[in-house]
Amino acid sequence: MATGTRADWGLLHPLAEELRRREADVRIIATNMHLMEECGLTVNEIAQDGFGPDATVPTAGRAADVTSDALRGFSNILSDMKPDLLVVLGDRFEILGAASGALLTGIPIAHIAGGTISEGAFDDSIRHAITKMASLHLVETERCAQRVRQMGENPEDVIVCGALGVYNALNAPLMSKPELETSLGFNLEGKVVLATLHAATLDPIPPIEQLSNLMAALEVMIERENLKIVFTYPNNDVDSRQLTDTIEKFRARFPKNVLAIPSLGRIRYLSLLQFCVAVVGNSSSGLVEVPSVHIPTLDIGRRQHGRECGESVVHCGSSREEIARGLELVLSDAFRRVAASAPNPYFKENTPAIMAATILSREWHPYPQKKFYSI
Repeated sequence: MATGTRADWGLLHPLAEELRRREADVRIIATNMHLMEECGLTVNEIAQDGFGPDATVPTAGRAADVTSDALRGFSNILSDMKPDLLVVLGDRFEILGAASGALLTGIPIAHIAGGTISEGAFDDSIRHAITKMASLHLVETERCAQRVRQMGENPEDVIVCGALGVYNALNAPLMSKPELETSLGFNLEGKVVLATLHAATLDPIPPIEQLSNLMAALEVMIERENLKIVFTYPNNDVDSRQLTDTIEKFRARFPKNVLAIPSLGRIRYLSLLQFCVAVVGNSSSGLVEVPSVHIPTLDIGRRQHGRECGESVVHCGSSREEIARGLELVLSDAFRRVAASAPNPYFKENTPAIMAATILSREWHPYPQKKFYSI
């Protein structure tokens, strides 16, 4: 398995556990943000979960540099390791490098979460590129499956599994509020909002402007309702130092109301959702797994445009006024009642078991011959 961020390892972990339970030899290759101290050095979380990692691929620089480093590093490691299959998830540039390395060394690829749409970031193009490299497609919804089939992929290789994040949200062992407060060093009494704002790489509005607008809207809520905010750092889609510095300055202004943290990790993230009144920002988690814990999501800006979502998700623009109106709505009692009963289109029973059974039921050969179909 290839993993490059706190988010994708949190999703891959239950599948890795299920494959290991079925006596598969699971090896983890960690890269990119996992190895960066400023991003929380989350490679340690992989080790704490009992999965090595078995190899690492250091990367540095801009997205193109990271992709290049990943392609070279994964090519070398996969050539030596000779796995039967590389499992990758999603649409990030380091995973594009990992998948390209597998393709060029003849290693079959199983791709998780293909067929999704997120129009506001170059992730869309990356995701579709990985789909064309992969031999097996473990997709989240039937709509995603239709898109992958329309790309000419063999329908027999497109399996609707549901979302791993939803499985995590419903099955992970959660921390109590006192345990979580001790771990975070932050008081969670009152209304708590979890905020994550990544760069929308195809959005003409600069990320720092969007972040500043979000903070201005949140400041009003802090002063009016004593709202508390847990900010997680953004990914390194672009140079994130200006964004993280701005978040830290916001925390310093409101130390009793704002916590800033590079990475919560899988268990703390899911545990925190129990005590939040809403999630705000533009992370895919707000659209995929958060609806299954029945709290509202405010999805800001263009990053997730086109992605399927349920009725508990509110979309808004990225101006201060639009964000303020969106916050008013998702924090209202009426909308929280909507979220409490809204179904999640990404839910399916036993997602990791479906994926593991599919992977292990097939024979994998170097340089697989793919069949393509016209729809």
